[in-house]
Amino acid sequence: MESLGLPPAFGFVVLTTVASVFLLQWLGIKVAMARKKYEVSYPKMYSGDDRFNCVQRAHQNTLEVYPTYLILQILGGLYAPKLGAVCGLIWIAGRVAYALGYYTGDPEKRKWGAFGYIGLLTLLVCAVMFGLSLLGLF
Repeated sequence: MESLGLPPAFGFVVLTTVASVFLLQWLGIKVAMARKKYEVSYPKMYSGDDRFNCVQRAHQNTLEVYPTYLILQILGGLYAPKLGAVCGLIWIAGRVAYALGYYTGDPEKRKWGAFGYIGLLTLLVCAVMFGLSLLGLF
């Protein structure tokens, strides 16, 4: 893909971004299973059962931050493809840990995934550096 001017290492960013789609699918499947288990019909987003709500929130919160992740993954990955891919994997692992913590039924355990923000914040720095480098300021 030399015609796009992308370095070959950007392929790692692409694959990491694709991996994040599998994360979303897994989270969505867990909600569907919880709907059946706790008898929560559509279109209800939440129920009186906190066990269901914990599964739902793990998915919903990931969807809330996902657009930010995607933008930072692509822009940060353009600046530093290998670092960007690693940061994306850290974010994904953090979201898995977040969900698994939430799935215990104890919302405090969602903090297991807080380390994922290391990846997200590093992607933010890489995206800023990319912008500055385009402007010739770095």
